[in-house]
Formats: sequence, structure tokens, C-alpha cells
Amino acid sequence: MASSDDIVTTSNGLGYTSSSAAHPETLVKPPAAPSASEDTIEIRIEFGGGLHLLFSSQPSHKIRIPRYEPGNADQLPQAVTMRYLVSWMKSNLLSEREEMFGDGDGVRPGILVLINDADWELEGELEYELKDRDEVVFISTLHGG
Repeated sequence: MASSDDIVTTSNGLGYTSSSAAHPETLVKPPAAPSASEDTIEIRIEFGGGLHLLFSSQPSHKIRIPRYEPGNADQLPQAVTMRYLVSWMKSNLLSEREEMFGDGDGVRPGILVLINDADWELEGELEYELKDRDEVVFISTLHGG
């Protein structure tokens, strides 16, 4: 893509070009930055060992959740934790048989949880504060047979 002042010329890779001066309505605008009320983080969730069957048979999800836990406006904002994510998943992603995934605030025994490829036990389990673009993997180690 070449640029000259306010006129942008793009190529489609086949040698054909178009100029923004000829079609100003086709200018691509960058996405607007989220406002404070839309302050979210992106989390990638993956499932292994058959757990995806409990989540609409989708082995991976890319979600956006609030950066801070919703709560009392009088309190200081608290970063979202794995406790919030597990609760959010039960309410928003889980499509069947909550007892096969959840146990209280956490996940049931026999589900290995990895946060950015590290065992969540090393990261603080439910108290781990999620960051933008974290990857959380849930793998069932229990199989029938």
C-alpha cells in the first residue's frame, strides 16, 4: 500500500490498484478505542479431553470480559480473577451438565487447568488475576472406557 498525503492507493495483489481519492467512502477507519465503560480484556479458552462437549461442542472460544469485577461502585476496582472467569463460563458458555465441569467456585477434580501453558496451581488457582490475551486451557483427565 502506498500513501501520498491524504490519498491512499491500495493493491489487491494482482496488479490492480484503487485510489481513495476516487472512492472516499471505502477508506478503512481504525477501530475506536474502548471507552472506560467498555474496558474489557480478551481471553482465549480451549477445551481438551472431551470437555468441549459441555460447551456447545466448540473446542475453543475467544471471549471479552470486563477488566474489573463488576461490583460496588464505592470499592476500588478489582481485576477479574479465574474465580470470575469460571463463574462467567458457567453462566454464559456452559451448555449442559454443570456438575461435569464445576465444583463450588472452581472446577471439579480431574480437570487440569493451564494458564498460558502453566499449571494454574503455580499461578494461584482461582485467585490468578487475568490479563488481556491470556490463554486458559481446561483438559479433562478422566475418561470413560
